[in-house]
Amino acid sequence: MSGENESGSPSAERNEAPAGGEHLNIKVTDNNNEVFFKIKRSTKLEKLMTAFCERQGKNVDSVRFLFEGQRVQKTDTPDSLEMTDGDTLEVHQEQVGGGSC
Repeated sequence: MSGENESGSPSAERNEAPAGGEHLNIKVTDNNNEVFFKIKRSTKLEKLMTAFCERQGKNVDSVRFLFEGQRVQKTDTPDSLEMTDGDTLEVHQEQVGGGSC
């Protein structure tokens, strides 16, 4: 009986993967550092944002993430932003208040 289960398993896994592949490689850059992440299309970008900030010693609330000029929300996913493999997220320091120049 275990032989039947094994032969059925791979086809089930193939059906779950979306047409474009399940994972994307996303580059995150703050102009000083580049970090590459491999994430699922359905994963909330909050995981990537938090991981980047932990590696760089930044507070996730002190920076903003942009994709093609649009601010990325923690609840966004690569699918919701229509990201493709190799896309880049830009990280910018959050500007607080109206400090003088």
